[in-house]
Amino acid sequence: MGLQLPKRARRFGLFTVLAVTALSVSGCNADEYNVSRIAMPVPATDRAPHTYHLWQGAWLAAILVGILVWGLIGYAAIKFRRRSDDEVPVQVRYNLPIEILYTVAPIVMVIVFFFFTVQTQNAVLASVKSPQHTIDVVGQQWSWTFNYVKDDALNGQTTVYSTGTPAHPTTLALPVNETVRLNLSSPDVIHSFWVPAFLFKMDVIPGRYNHFSFTPTRVGTYDGRCAELCGVYHSRMLFNLKIVSHDKYAAYLQHLQAVGNTGLALGGGTRKNAGILPVNRETE
Repeated sequence: MGLQLPKRARRFGLFTVLAVTALSVSGCNADEYNVSRIAMPVPATDRAPHTYHLWQGAWLAAILVGILVWGLIGYAAIKFRRRSDDEVPVQVRYNLPIEILYTVAPIVMVIVFFFFTVQTQNAVLASVKSPQHTIDVVGQQWSWTFNYVKDDALNGQTTVYSTGTPAHPTTLALPVNETVRLNLSSPDVIHSFWVPAFLFKMDVIPGRYNHFSFTPTRVGTYDGRCAELCGVYHSRMLFNLKIVSHDKYAAYLQHLQAVGNTGLALGGGTRKNAGILPVNRETE
């Protein structure tokens, strides 16, 4: 006769599964996040699929390991349970082959995870030698500034910027299917540039320029935020991202020029260099 759980335990297990499922569904946007993508948003750049595939592989590996471990636990619990005659099963203190397996198997797993993680990292961070657009991103307490550096949309002669406040987040515009390089800097504390649809985030560090390149591939409006606790208004350090056609992108930059948002705005309450290092655009 098979093992049966008490009725109360079965009810508790069913309630737990339903509660977890409800919380998962209620916390996700049905259009952007769903079970088929394992709660990941739809990728919006050419680099994001690399991260997405690593995420899928990690889940597959975790499920397989979980099935193996749970299977062994169940097997041991049933196979070596105390019998009706109250006889205690034979106790084995040492088993060299099993101990070797327990040591070697985790090492092999870590090596495999490390290999695929490094491969993904190299693909995501690969630089573009001559990006079509360069944008200097400044994260300051507690808002973002985006400098469109001598963009071709303005005949390559003028730099324009947009900036926001915690109460009025600014907008970062990007042209679809055109290569972009973002240079990240901060005049005060460490921030983190994060667009969930990029499946990627990068720290914004005082005194240092971090950068990454990509090509936006999906027209739409996306959320952007700071992912590093940076002070009292960290939760309000937001921005909007709009991936648009080339014509709309050019029109947006021309609008910034028309309202007088010209020159480099480097944060710290001034357009002057606020102690951050000058970027070397020739060095990758």
